[in-house]
Amino acid sequence: MCGFGLNESAWICDGVPLSAIAKAVGTPTYVYSAPTIRDRLGAFRASFGSYRHAIHYALKANSNLAVVRVVRAAGGLADANSGGEIEVALRAGYAPGDIVFTGVGKTPAEIEQAVALGVKAINAESSGELDRIAAVARARGTTARVALRVNPDVAADSHPHISTGLSTHKFGVPVGEARAIARRAGGREELAFVGLHVHVGSQMLGLEPLRRAAETVVGLARELREDNVTVEHLDLGGGLGISYDGEPAPTADQYAAALIDVVGPSGLTLVVEPGRAIVGAAGALLASVVDLKPQPGGKWFVVLDAGMSELMRPALYGAYHRITLVEPTDREPVACDVVGPICESSDVFGVDRMLPLPMVGSVVAVLDAGAYGASMASNYNRHAMPAEVMVDAGTWRIVRRRQTMDEQLACEE
Repeated sequence: MCGFGLNESAWICDGVPLSAIAKAVGTPTYVYSAPTIRDRLGAFRASFGSYRHAIHYALKANSNLAVVRVVRAAGGLADANSGGEIEVALRAGYAPGDIVFTGVGKTPAEIEQAVALGVKAINAESSGELDRIAAVARARGTTARVALRVNPDVAADSHPHISTGLSTHKFGVPVGEARAIARRAGGREELAFVGLHVHVGSQMLGLEPLRRAAETVVGLARELREDNVTVEHLDLGGGLGISYDGEPAPTADQYAAALIDVVGPSGLTLVVEPGRAIVGAAGALLASVVDLKPQPGGKWFVVLDAGMSELMRPALYGAYHRITLVEPTDREPVACDVVGPICESSDVFGVDRMLPLPMVGSVVAVLDAGAYGASMASNYNRHAMPAEVMVDAGTWRIVRRRQTMDEQLACEE
């Protein structure tokens, strides 16, 4: 069994006590389990069996260079959402042909970068973006590989902030306009039209929205074939959720079976972009208790040295993360509100959590924080970006050192 767990006396990550990492590196610190990343990616690769597929890890979930290198070594490809993520993928060892470039609002410099490199596909978000990609390709005397992102008007079973498939959302082109836009793109010399792309949301615990989105682009691909427009692949995005609080989440096998059931008759290659499902359970945030404040009724505020500047998800989405002391005690559990030090009332990790009352200096672990944790961290209140540690083969190493104030101020005058 890989990853995070409780042994006889303390929480560990792949055999390494979390308390030892906190003592050596300090807090706040993210800890990642390389074996868990390999295990989750391996499950995805196995789930598609012999059906033609490509698994492009969504770097937005966690773009730490060491994490991306583990994914690459385990056979995953790359999905980049910015020019910066393209650069991380290249430095992790990916070839341009291993990268799909996704995202709203690609800048001229990012389009130039992607066309010059010759990435596997630029997932275009609009007719205007296709024009801009074509202009760059024409100026460079090359052909850019493009796919068209389609908005299927499908509601995701998820938080509104991470639902991306409704017609009122900013993503993709309306499904009713997609055929004409794709047909026009397929007839341009500067563009090699290779696929259709769809992504309806994140942290989805039901498969029906994914099936409906897949049905939409399968139907569109059929129409484009009638128009003699080549479609090589269907990129169905990511979005598969994980269990944060014990609720059931689809397995990789269930996910793949649902998609193959819809796409299989078309014979088209399946591209998927999992992020959270690969790295979410592979990370934890370690933080130290810096204060204890009693509340009326016997409840306590447990104040940590980490807050929304290190882990934004609870404040932004009301997201739930399990919280535990890394060294359990025999004290009786009491109701605790676990909060951070940031000057916002939303800087709360958990309310009414039953925990043995810690002491100042105790270390807690916020679990399942491998996705959208460090990648969304900030310098709010001038907090330093946290350290990041990778555990592998029973040993650990720092893969991102804690930011210094000099580094924060280096770009300022």
